[in-house]
Amino acid sequence: MNGNGRSGGRPTLEEVAVRAGVGRGTVSRVINGSSKVSEQTKAAVEAAVTELGYVPNRAARALAANRNDAIALVIPEPEARFFAEPYFSEVVRGVGAALAETDTQLVLTLAGSDRERRRLAQYLSGHRVDGVLLVSVHAGDPLPELLAELGIPTVISGRRSAAETLPCVDSDNLAGAAEAVRHLLDRGRRTIATITGPLDVYGAHCRLDGYRQALAAAGRPVDERLVAVADFTEEGGRRAMRELLERSPSLDAVFASSDVMAAGARRELRAAGRTIPHDVALVGFDDSVVARHMDPPLTSVRQPIEEMGRTMARMLLERVSGRRGSTGAEGGPAVVLPNRLVVRESS
Repeated sequence: MNGNGRSGGRPTLEEVAVRAGVGRGTVSRVINGSSKVSEQTKAAVEAAVTELGYVPNRAARALAANRNDAIALVIPEPEARFFAEPYFSEVVRGVGAALAETDTQLVLTLAGSDRERRRLAQYLSGHRVDGVLLVSVHAGDPLPELLAELGIPTVISGRRSAAETLPCVDSDNLAGAAEAVRHLLDRGRRTIATITGPLDVYGAHCRLDGYRQALAAAGRPVDERLVAVADFTEEGGRRAMRELLERSPSLDAVFASSDVMAAGARRELRAAGRTIPHDVALVGFDDSVVARHMDPPLTSVRQPIEEMGRTMARMLLERVSGRRGSTGAEGGPAVVLPNRLVVRESS
């Protein structure tokens, strides 16, 4: 025994209990933050912990609480898009910031192919994580239903539909797109085209709706020849821009549903001899690093992407710990963050 009346080595939970004059279970409840302990008992246990220098064993605590102290950030997209699209890195940054002061480990998983999804399903079925953050969900994606079947707490970025039933964090895509188009109308642009994202992504559909609503509100007919569907990639933006120039050579403005597609559109406009913004005004969406580094700098709808990542992580941690966020009117717990237009030289 040493001078403190205990054996050498790392102090144990039992030794804390003896020092505090309480049972082992009471010490465990205090350490795990239970409210079912009197203030006097809590003070005695905390004093014993300090005196003995007791450090809780995280692995043992997680096992006792049926927890892994890990969450997965799942992105069901190909690796090429993950590294090419700044949106994803900003989401990761926000999630990481929310977890920085916790003991929770982040597991990043890409699942862009059927093989990767099968491997992910096998991994998740082993309940190796406490919850999942799901980013970039397409309509018909089986992952949300799989997670529900496994009983794994899940929060998604964006929504699959207006009646989303899973907890979600989204930005106001419709209002952001409408503001972008109103800006182009206010600049006197007459023939405004749009390049959409894949329309099995609800956010892309909302941005198209915002484009149409802004034109209708201004008394402008919506010409479907001015709508080109793409895939949120630079090459997709370039192909869509080429289509639009063939259909309507006189267009004088383009609203692209992502900055990366706007970068592709700019390349095609320049190849066609069109100057920006003199001949064609150009607006993107996301206000990513791509927008700031384009020439000319790109007017873009700023999404609070990093804040979305932080909010998703906090919501998931609440669900994992048994608490719940507020419930949105459209279905499951929902947070919808505002966007704003950042005007630069391209428009």
